[in-house]
Amino acid sequence: MDAHAGSPPTAGELLRRHIQGQNVQALGQYLHDWESWVAELMESHLSYPVLCYFRSQHTNQSWLAALATILDTCTLIIAYAEGGVRWQAKMTFAISRHAVVDLAEVLGALPRARKIDRLPVEDLGKLRTFLTATGIPLRSSVEGDQKLDHLRQMYEPYINTLSDRLLMPLPPWTLAKPMDNWRPSLSASFRDLPASRLPEMEEDKD
Repeated sequence: MDAHAGSPPTAGELLRRHIQGQNVQALGQYLHDWESWVAELMESHLSYPVLCYFRSQHTNQSWLAALATILDTCTLIIAYAEGGVRWQAKMTFAISRHAVVDLAEVLGALPRARKIDRLPVEDLGKLRTFLTATGIPLRSSVEGDQKLDHLRQMYEPYINTLSDRLLMPLPPWTLAKPMDNWRPSLSASFRDLPASRLPEMEEDKD
């Protein structure tokens, strides 16, 4: 997910990167792939709950943060968008919500609200702008806001309690300065070189 949504991943960055490529179809396929991934996650982690505690090699990544980002992204699309990508978002949301509810239950973690809202009003405005830029037909903001609140209540209490139980931070919905873990990585042969001699990775313009 790092290349698709940054690290930590966010729904805003996932949408922005697909918008930049003008590739809404790819976004739908990406959500479809995640529908399959979550189904596999349920089979493995519900059968062997100890797998839930396995950590990522990177402190700003986790399977829970990735799943939360997918839920956030699907929620935005379902709440505000129309068209084919919305149908896929509903399918991916359904199994992802199913997963977090069942995982919370198997770990004995009761759903709970979080005191700090991960989606401030100003960030929601930015996310609506991202959706508008895709060219996807959108619902009215009033209707969308109501749907957004309803969907968030369906899964956020469960990812909140999983975050607390597993000590895995939840990602925000958007970040001012997203980061990719693959960009700053250096092989051992480069670590001792002065900064002026390090190779630079340029942004792909294609």
